[in-house]
Amino acid sequence: MPTHILSTFEDALNSLRNDALMMSSLTERNLANTRKGLFERDEDWCNTVIADDEEIDTLEVQVDREGINVMLRFHPMASDMRNVIATMKLSVNLERVADQAVNIARRSRKLITRPEAPEVAQLHPIFQCAEGMVKDAVRAFADRDVALSRALMERDRELDEMNRNYAERMTDLMSKNVESIPTYMDLIFISRFLERIGDQAKNIGEDTVYAISAEEIRHTNRAAM
Repeated sequence: MPTHILSTFEDALNSLRNDALMMSSLTERNLANTRKGLFERDEDWCNTVIADDEEIDTLEVQVDREGINVMLRFHPMASDMRNVIATMKLSVNLERVADQAVNIARRSRKLITRPEAPEVAQLHPIFQCAEGMVKDAVRAFADRDVALSRALMERDRELDEMNRNYAERMTDLMSKNVESIPTYMDLIFISRFLERIGDQAKNIGEDTVYAISAEEIRHTNRAAM
């Protein structure tokens, strides 16, 4: 009988994780489409990102419902409970990443209506950093990789610095090219959205460490900063 109960719980947990990882795949795809819309000045890709966000929202609700059902049915203890909660929090952070992707897509559509700005290309390393963090955060969660999760902390600090530097450059340009202020404002917002995506990836890493080792690194990381 205990073996049957354990197997049933494992099935439920695997189903929960699979839905969360499916959501991660859709979120990564949406982020890739956002990149195409921004750098290729393609409105169709931007519209695709906005339209596909509803599917990600639906999955987030499903994962949350599944997680609650697992806890109510099986009353998991200790590490099992941490794994359920980490999976639920993964879906929340992924949904926020998708929201930021939509925000970028909407700003990108505004940029497309104006003359092409060379400063858009300067967002490439920022986008690459944020997108890479999301991919590695999901991989760390799926592989239960504590080292990779911890590495996201330093990468987030680097992304924060990249965002600050970019915003300063765009602000300086405003006084020299007043007619381009709306474009520079959109670029500053896009950089900020990418920085927030990095925050969500870092959160996933922190939650993964806690799920695996019960070590809370969120506040110690902030204290170090």
